[in-house]
Amino acid sequence: MINVSHLTRTYPGDVPIHALRDVSFHVKKGELVAIMGRSGSGKSTLLHQIGLIDTPTSGKILIGSEDVLALSDKEKTKFRLASLGFIFQEYALIPELTAWENVYLPAMAEGNDTKARKHHAKELLELVGLGNRLHHYPSELSGGEQQRVAVARALVNNPKVLLADEPTANLDSASARVVLELFRRLNRELNQTILLITHEPEDKEFVDRILWLSDGVLDRVENVPKSVQEMRKILAADGAGKRKQQKV
Repeated sequence: MINVSHLTRTYPGDVPIHALRDVSFHVKKGELVAIMGRSGSGKSTLLHQIGLIDTPTSGKILIGSEDVLALSDKEKTKFRLASLGFIFQEYALIPELTAWENVYLPAMAEGNDTKARKHHAKELLELVGLGNRLHHYPSELSGGEQQRVAVARALVNNPKVLLADEPTANLDSASARVVLELFRRLNRELNQTILLITHEPEDKEFVDRILWLSDGVLDRVENVPKSVQEMRKILAADGAGKRKQQKV
């Protein structure tokens, strides 16, 4: 799903800043991969290159089969809207819009102003556990609830990849766990590819692999043991079965 080859980002100046140095890796479809490392290691810079928010100095990025760096600025904007879902640390909800309107907004921006998309936005809010909060404004929601609205918004255009930049940094531990468990469920039940930046060591339990960055270099790749992954699949399948029985 994501193939990054020899990615370099240098910010020019009297003293050039080498934010990324020859970074190469791949992410398979349906993987949940974390990017970890100390502050200043290049985590957000890397996510910004993949999200087409910034342009690397050199290197190549394929998302699906698309060479995204070869796209024009207009094509990049369309690709971001249709194929990438963004989740930010600060939620980035529009305060004047309800939860449902915030989720539906990207569908409007893509030109999908249809009843089906509006219904899809409601379904996504139900999926993240906010079916009873559709018409509440951000100021009426907790931090954890606002972040779940942001997750639903990121999913509304059925993106190929979710990009989450420290999505739990502003949350208490209980709310953070709810959001991370939601990512894990979306990953397992929808086969959603997710690339997640986090500082928290305990978040490792929710992911398949970890890309460790150090001073702009991909220092190592840590794989989660298959036994842990299989146990997660069993728990996810059991949870899905229980939810299905409850609906029936």
